[in-house]
Parts: sequence; C-alpha cells; structure tokens
Amino acid sequence: MEPQHVSSTRSFLEAIGITKPVPANCGSYDFYSDILRSCLKVDSIQRGRISCTFIVKPPLSNFFKSLHGGAFAAAVELVSIACARTVMAEDKELFLGEISMAYLSGAMLNTELQVDGSLVKSGRNVTVVLLEFKQKKTGKLIYAARATFYNLPVAKL
Repeated sequence: MEPQHVSSTRSFLEAIGITKPVPANCGSYDFYSDILRSCLKVDSIQRGRISCTFIVKPPLSNFFKSLHGGAFAAAVELVSIACARTVMAEDKELFLGEISMAYLSGAMLNTELQVDGSLVKSGRNVTVVLLEFKQKKTGKLIYAARATFYNLPVAKL
C-alpha cells in the first residue's frame, strides 16, 4: 500500500478513538446490554407484536453522531426476541440463526425512533420477526430488519 493511504487510514482510526484503551467499567458483565436497555422503552405488547420507543443516546452513537450499526444490531436482537416470546411457551429455547438488516438512513444523536416488531411466522422449528425503526416525528423508515430464530426443544432427562 502507498504510505499516504496507510497514514490517512491510521489518522481516521485514531480520530474515532480506536487506539484508546477501553475503560475498566466497560468490562463488567452485560455492560453493553444495560446501556441498550436504558435507551429502549416498551410502549405496547400484544400477541405477535411489540412496539417500543428508542432514543439514540451518546453511548450508542458513532463517530458521525448517528446510531452505531452494532447498537442497531443489538437492539434488533433484543426486541425481536421479546416479540418472538409473545407467542412461545416459556420452556422453549430460541437460537438466533440469522439477522438481515437494512440501513436506509442514519438516526442522528437524540433522535426518537418508533420500533415496531411483528411476528411473520412461528412454527414448530422456526420463528421469524420483522422490525421497522421509524423516526417518531416524521414516520420516515430509517432501518428495517428481519430475525430468524430456530426453536430448540427442551431436553427431558
């Protein structure tokens, strides 16, 4: 590679803070999930449906002051599991098999999003959930996702 490309890449990585050490309090169990849950508020739960408000707070934003892609993925997993659980027996275990996500726009810092999850299929072996993340003020679709779970039977020993 050309030295100027290496230098500009290194400068970018330093600017976004990738070279800084991770703070000690970030190493605690489930630290990231605690931050994520603090940004989510459940508005309604019905059989096969869930609706939440999600606020893009600074800990979940990226260098560009929009929702970090990893935070979006974690929110998709959390809300889709909750939606799937609205129709499943508690003794059934879920295994996340696939997440498909579409980043249609960026949700900027302090933006309020409406998250709507709906069950597409809940069979004996597979459960599929669709999620839409819309800007609360305008109703504009910002992100969309689909999560596929495999239902695991509980072993009877």
